[in-house]
Amino acid sequence: MKKILLIFLRMIAILIGIILITWVIAAQFIFQFRTPDRAARKQFSDNDIKIDFSTYTIEGRNIHYAKTGNDTLPTLFFIHGSPGAWDVFEGYLANKQLLEKFRMVSVDRPGFGYSDFGRSENLATQSIMISPLFHQLDNGKSRYLVGHSSGGPLIIKLAADNPGMFSALVVLAGSVDPALEEKESWRVPLMYFPLEYMVPGAMRPSNKELWYLKTDLVKLKEDLPKINIPVYIVHGDKDNMVPVGNADYLKKMLVNSPHVELNILRGANHFIPWMHDEEIKEVLLRLR
Repeated sequence: MKKILLIFLRMIAILIGIILITWVIAAQFIFQFRTPDRAARKQFSDNDIKIDFSTYTIEGRNIHYAKTGNDTLPTLFFIHGSPGAWDVFEGYLANKQLLEKFRMVSVDRPGFGYSDFGRSENLATQSIMISPLFHQLDNGKSRYLVGHSSGGPLIIKLAADNPGMFSALVVLAGSVDPALEEKESWRVPLMYFPLEYMVPGAMRPSNKELWYLKTDLVKLKEDLPKINIPVYIVHGDKDNMVPVGNADYLKKMLVNSPHVELNILRGANHFIPWMHDEEIKEVLLRLR
């Protein structure tokens, strides 16, 4: 009986080992949340919209982005949250009304999409890596930043690091108040070997940068008074991921902005770029 029990336990251990090994291998390829350029190009082409993709290198790192619209128009730069990639804003890049008024660019932040997938960075480093894009695409027209979730604090950092570059910011469900960040100490073990390899796809770089964000937001307090351009804040009052208190905090801290517009969407959750795109499009079309 004892021998049978040992054999059974050994089989269970082997089975668990096989499952773990299979998961570690599979985890590297699933939940990457990115669309290959070729597939996206065909999708846009089917809708008679031309989309271009480019990648530039800075300090040995690659930054990938998508672009639609007329190069002579003002530019909307979209910055995604965590996890994510440029394609979370594909509906905006393909919108005919927006295309009449703007050239649109959506960026894969470091560690996501095709910007060195898996190697995420803190806000300051992200700003250094993305900032050259604005100079490369400078056409002498107005530039606007649109950021969702953790892309919200990044567009504030980008504006602070590039004074005079942008005409306005649009913060969508932005995570900006350090006091509203949960401790989430469970994230730390998942940043290191071997547990990091148990975290699937884009969740791994997301886990790391969201841990960095807790310190980043404290430092961001110094940048908020540097914002001297209009800021449009859109937030859902039922956001369970980034509490609506972030919107109130941001409005209070933007002491040098000439215009702060707070739009609270009743009954809306965190996914407002997709579930409330009409309201957001209305804000974007008012930019000047």
